[in-house]
Amino acid sequence: MGDLPLTRIRLPEPRQQAIRAAVRAARGIGFDAAPSRIATLDDADALYRFLADPKIHGPIYNLPRPLTVESVRDMIARNLAAQAAGEGMLFLRFDEAREVLGYSEFEIWPEWGAGDLGGALRQDQQGKRSGVDGARRTFDWMFDGLGLELIVATGALDNVRTARMLDGLGFERKGEITSTREDGSTRQSLVWEVTRADWRRAHPISD
Repeated sequence: MGDLPLTRIRLPEPRQQAIRAAVRAARGIGFDAAPSRIATLDDADALYRFLADPKIHGPIYNLPRPLTVESVRDMIARNLAAQAAGEGMLFLRFDEAREVLGYSEFEIWPEWGAGDLGGALRQDQQGKRSGVDGARRTFDWMFDGLGLELIVATGALDNVRTARMLDGLGFERKGEITSTREDGSTRQSLVWEVTRADWRRAHPISD
């Protein structure tokens, strides 16, 4: 998404390199239940089974199309390359049966100290407070673990669930962009942003 982030304040080179190093070193987020870890090529089949649900992949504009095991494996490989460059990563969470219950895909812009988070939870995990709590924990980690100054999120115009969550967490609506899928089709997306300072005012570390 070349239009993002909408807010751009270039960081000094040492800060950029520190963010790249943090991204390269990231291994997952230690949630109390089902901690996340980096996706590997061996996870392609399990991730494909998760994404194949139309209720999961339908609203997500940046998934590969057509969705196949091979295109999902390519998605994982792309994220592994992005992590090696310090510019992104893909985390997975698993249930006790080793099936994927959620994923988080990060795009990082070290020069702007910014990151975008996308992903999804399995249907039986949605509509629970744990989904909001997981998002909040992830945003905390992006600021504190990666050293970012700005987090970006996008959602389809009719994605009420995402809008309610981001508004409730203190993100600011910044406008709309045209998101382009890999197959060239487009979708209008709302854009939210939150700075580190605004996030910490809304979510103090001590709470």
